[in-house]
Amino acid sequence: MIEYLIPSASTYAGGIDFTIWLVAVLVGFWTVVTAGMFFWLMWRYRARDGVKAEYVTGDEKHLKRWVTWPHLLILVCDIAIIVVAVNVWIEVKQTLPVRADGEPDAEIHVIGQQWAWTFVHPGPDGELDTEDDIRMVDELHIEVDTLYHFHLAATDVLHSFSVPVFRLKQDAVPGRVISGWFEATRTGVYDIQCAEMCGIGHGIMGARIHIETPEQHAAWVSEHAPPAVLAANTARGRLVAE
Repeated sequence: MIEYLIPSASTYAGGIDFTIWLVAVLVGFWTVVTAGMFFWLMWRYRARDGVKAEYVTGDEKHLKRWVTWPHLLILVCDIAIIVVAVNVWIEVKQTLPVRADGEPDAEIHVIGQQWAWTFVHPGPDGELDTEDDIRMVDELHIEVDTLYHFHLAATDVLHSFSVPVFRLKQDAVPGRVISGWFEATRTGVYDIQCAEMCGIGHGIMGARIHIETPEQHAAWVSEHAPPAVLAANTARGRLVAE
């Protein structure tokens, strides 16, 4: 149902969805069992004509096992949830994967401010923090099947960078640069949200992520590269040709 309502578009989205389902199923099962037993006991030992309601203190040995054994089983379920959740947390939050050369495929800057997102993409040279970087407001353009590291910052108050299709949410804290990662697995245009109350314009602080094929992304980069850089590259190409 999660996949039906919100598409899964990152390599770790499946692990997060599985954790949510695991919690829902295990907690839901014990909720139903507990509520069912509670109401059955009230009905079974209720006062009736000629029969008094029964009262137990909880100290009766033959009754304690009905608490002890379910308690132990619930602890086992808790441990299963913790193990799965910690493994997913380590993958998403504690690990910053790289390719064989020790680097990601690309890097981007994500900057939150009241009330918009600014994204800094690498330009035609493929390197971030150079003169051909492409800055966009409320538009993030990335390439599918590409490992990205993002560097998240906030210029004023707390924001939260949320990409539902990635199952990604990371707070942006003023004065800090927080690094994270994602790798998109499908193309399309999806929502980016701010998931932290950040002022009167919080509700309109939305953006869009464009996940493109390599050809589409190359065309977009070429189209949006700074004019001065394009002119310099054109001139350089002419010199080489001559």
